[in-house]
Amino acid sequence: MDVKKFLEDAKSGSIDIVEHTSKVIEETKKIDRDYHYFNEISEELAMELAKRTQRSVKEGSAGIIAGLPVSLKDAICVKGVETRAGSAILAGYVPVFDSFVAQRIKEEGGIIIGKNSQDAFGFGSFSMNVGKGMKIPKNPIDPKRVAGGSSGGSAGIVAKAGFPIVSVAESTGGSIEAPASFCGVTGFCPTYGRVSRNGLISYANSLDKIGPMGKSVFEIALILEVISGHDPKDSTSAPIPAEKYTEYAGKGANGMKIGVIKEVFSEGTDENVTDSVWKVIKKLESEGVPYEEISLPTVMKYGISAYYTIAMAEASTNLARYCGMRYGAQDEISGSFNEYFSEIRTKYLNDEEKRRILIGTFVRMAGFRDAFYLKAAKVRTMIINEYKSAFRKFDFLLSPTMPQVAPTFEDAQKLTPLQSYMMDVMTVGPNLAGIPHMNMNAGAVHDLPAGFMLMADHFREGKLIQIGSFTEDVL
Repeated sequence: MDVKKFLEDAKSGSIDIVEHTSKVIEETKKIDRDYHYFNEISEELAMELAKRTQRSVKEGSAGIIAGLPVSLKDAICVKGVETRAGSAILAGYVPVFDSFVAQRIKEEGGIIIGKNSQDAFGFGSFSMNVGKGMKIPKNPIDPKRVAGGSSGGSAGIVAKAGFPIVSVAESTGGSIEAPASFCGVTGFCPTYGRVSRNGLISYANSLDKIGPMGKSVFEIALILEVISGHDPKDSTSAPIPAEKYTEYAGKGANGMKIGVIKEVFSEGTDENVTDSVWKVIKKLESEGVPYEEISLPTVMKYGISAYYTIAMAEASTNLARYCGMRYGAQDEISGSFNEYFSEIRTKYLNDEEKRRILIGTFVRMAGFRDAFYLKAAKVRTMIINEYKSAFRKFDFLLSPTMPQVAPTFEDAQKLTPLQSYMMDVMTVGPNLAGIPHMNMNAGAVHDLPAGFMLMADHFREGKLIQIGSFTEDVL
């Protein structure tokens, strides 16, 4: 049953939401035992929300996602549910408030079933950098392969579940797109500021964006309607009203033109992925959506360097608060503050968390800040202008999402940190620019999903839903 049919039946009363939620929780537990998609399954909260939503259905006041199971990435706070952002240093943290998106999901009748596994604080492309003592999520098609990161648990459960479900994830440099591509689901990253970050445990404040994952574009549009909108509690939240994104689906693509980023099809991208994406482009052309190849030299040459410089600098600042005293894990204090601080971080942070703190601290130190961080910030402005120039000619841009299909755990472990970072070469550009973008399935390569990415100008989420819906139909 798809989400649209499920919601119709739930609101009509033909589905018992409490009974259905109970079955969902049991199936979720079974999936999680084998695939490790959750850091926390919130059974008690889910049943409480199911009872509340069942009452609202009887009273005729049900929200637009009444009864729909929803999971949230572990970095998104939910009141009363342990929230660790995938890191051992936050073990035991139970928020006393809801994030903006969790509050909106509850208000509209969504059933929050748990917190999805992820790379610690979002640091990774494969969801292999999980916190100490946590389990790595597995690819839903081939458990010997990675689910993608950092929102691996979110994409995995959407792909694997036999019941209607959506997930709300977060992207800093590709953390929605990468796992969506590797798991074969639709993942949507909105414009920076379109969805409030209030209640999100930050990786890099100027880059973090919350967005939905689902099996279809309609599901994406539906959840985007729920979680979008201005939030006065978030200074980066855009003062722009939410739109009826579901109304854009099915409108067709008349008069639209796509720019194909030619650099991403060069050396480094698997030729089978290239072939799959070009089939999508040619199919769109045959359906009346013309394309033209376009060059984005600044994005492709400097995107990775600029992204990791900015992201790591901001990450090291954000993680400074986890010193074992006011925030994060605490042990018995002994010795000097510096010794205690070092002991706590040594004990609870994984290698990637430490690496990003070290690099980020270095690039923002006196003497290096101008040479690295400020230069990267200037490059980001150049990248934004390059995208803006492209959107004056094209409605959308298109590229592969990832340069390959999901690697095996064995192959991923052989990569150096730099090689792992280079996996994000296609996704860091739109994230740096803060433009909306969406991963869709381009078909199978050796029975594994290959993804392609559609990008639009700032706050053109509706148009992106429109072309995504059209593409979904013609494919």
